[in-house]
Amino acid sequence: MAVKFWEKTSTTEAAPKKPKGFLREWGDAILFAVVVASLIRWATFEAYTIPTPSMESSLLVGDYLFVSKLHYGPRTPQTPLQVPLTHQTIWGTNIKSYSDAIQLPSYRLPGFSEVTRGDVVVFNIPFESEHPADLRTNYIKRCVAVAGDVLEIKKTQVHINGQPLENPPQMQSSYYLQVAEPVRDKVFQDLGVTDSNTPNGVPQAQTTAIGPAYVVNTTSTIAAYFKLQPFIKGVVEEVAQPGQAESEVFPNNPDYPHSTPTAAFPWNRDNYGPLQIPKKGQTVELTPQNTAIYQKIIMRYERNEGVTYANGVLSQNGKPLTSYTFKQNYYFMMGDNRHNSLDSRYWGFVPEDHIVGKAVLIWLSVDPYADFFSKIRWSRLFDIIH
Repeated sequence: MAVKFWEKTSTTEAAPKKPKGFLREWGDAILFAVVVASLIRWATFEAYTIPTPSMESSLLVGDYLFVSKLHYGPRTPQTPLQVPLTHQTIWGTNIKSYSDAIQLPSYRLPGFSEVTRGDVVVFNIPFESEHPADLRTNYIKRCVAVAGDVLEIKKTQVHINGQPLENPPQMQSSYYLQVAEPVRDKVFQDLGVTDSNTPNGVPQAQTTAIGPAYVVNTTSTIAAYFKLQPFIKGVVEEVAQPGQAESEVFPNNPDYPHSTPTAAFPWNRDNYGPLQIPKKGQTVELTPQNTAIYQKIIMRYERNEGVTYANGVLSQNGKPLTSYTFKQNYYFMMGDNRHNSLDSRYWGFVPEDHIVGKAVLIWLSVDPYADFFSKIRWSRLFDIIH
């Protein structure tokens, strides 16, 4: 029987959706933006700034960088309970932004390349124990040796596998500038020679073992320029002598609780090694002489259980270890400002799972010592990092 047009049919129409309220619309938009930003930050690029002069003159205090996670591959999070877009604390406070109640194994997704010598690398400092590995403080240094290399430093020159390593073009070292009277601040400012220990960033004359002098960190090119100036009596490079052991360098300074090296290494910041960089799958014999070198790797970095140290001997579950096979690759990092850098010479190897990414681009550079109208270093904007 036909249905008349005025008769009600059994078809049910969906009720129109109630439009989202103002707060809900904004909440959804903010949530979406946070998720997208977190994914970009985790998997592609992240912005960093340079707070210290350890990489000068290659990278300057006030440089803002993009660091690529794509080159070496992004790491899966080890600490999943974390406030998005934070690192160690909630913005502007000292409140922890994470909980370490859950710790996951960390894996690295495929990347474009491996870490190679000469790369400028951002990594989590391995010696910091108060945070999980993926949330430790970020450092930026240059990789000078990769897994399997033999590193040696001879009078500041890095050698890899017996051959001199090419120095970064803007590498700095320490020099004494001997003077008879003070040098005008503008001389240092025009040459870009700074001292982060002074309020205006300008070096100050001081009394040294060779008389009145300025102690500056600068490039060999600028040091050569100073030698030609009539107001400089002499330029002396500060270089430690071979065989003069420094207690601060690794492994004389192992920075691990309850550990004491059994043998002193006659190394210093300018004369170091030879030291082989551990490689995944490599097995080493453990002796009282080399245990101090591998102690932190075995006890801390490779998450071995039941490992103890006493009287120069490492034991696992009460049994002395006579050999060890490494579970991951390691790297040796140094700052380009060779006499003003806390790097692998002082705390040892960087584990592969601590690598964050490769520094690729300076997108902004702000001079902290310049006046308001000269703050931006225009010539450094969008510079590729080498």
